[in-house]
Amino acid sequence: MMKTFKVLSLLLSYPQAEWVYELDLMEKLLDDEREINGKARQQLADLLLSLRTESLLDAEQNYVATFDRNPSHSLHLFEHIHGESRDRGMAMVNLIEEYRKHGLDMDADELPDFVPLFLEYLSQLPDRQALNMLGETVDVLALIGRKLKGNNSPYHNVFDVLEGMSPVAAQPLPDVPIRDMEETIVQFGPSADGTDPLMVPKPQTAVVHMPQSRKAAATTLAS
Repeated sequence: MMKTFKVLSLLLSYPQAEWVYELDLMEKLLDDEREINGKARQQLADLLLSLRTESLLDAEQNYVATFDRNPSHSLHLFEHIHGESRDRGMAMVNLIEEYRKHGLDMDADELPDFVPLFLEYLSQLPDRQALNMLGETVDVLALIGRKLKGNNSPYHNVFDVLEGMSPVAAQPLPDVPIRDMEETIVQFGPSADGTDPLMVPKPQTAVVHMPQSRKAAATTLAS
């Protein structure tokens, strides 16, 4: 269970050479937990092929276009439930408390409902508890996956795996208004040097206090 959630967390993270070049190892780790994740390796075939065959720069640009420039694909769980309402803030506070109950303190700028961070958290839990928490979020995860699939993104494969692992079936959720691109540009805008912040890799290392950072995780998962 731990290995599967860590691999899926990496696959939904901003592409970095440290783990993109370790896809063979990641496939092996998925195979090690076939009884838990079913046919994850086969389900992820399109995404893995894409990451193997395109350049790192192309992978980075595809990631930005998929998740940062298309708010409907947001990797922030509560954005799909609460939009930008105050309820989202309270939900994040509660999730942070859930992390802290298991000794995981936020250690970076990433929001607690960021899916790769949430999956990394699940990898630290006992199997039954991790699956129960997955079941509590599967409706949202399945919604993101459907939107990605509707736009022919191979990233939907990751959400298919998660939905298959869930102990409960996903239920449909109503669409919640999510900030549009114009609002994002107005809110964040280019920096003084003209750089578009959406093209700058987001910090995704040491997101919680763990033995290793996500950046190095691919080479140490087998330990």
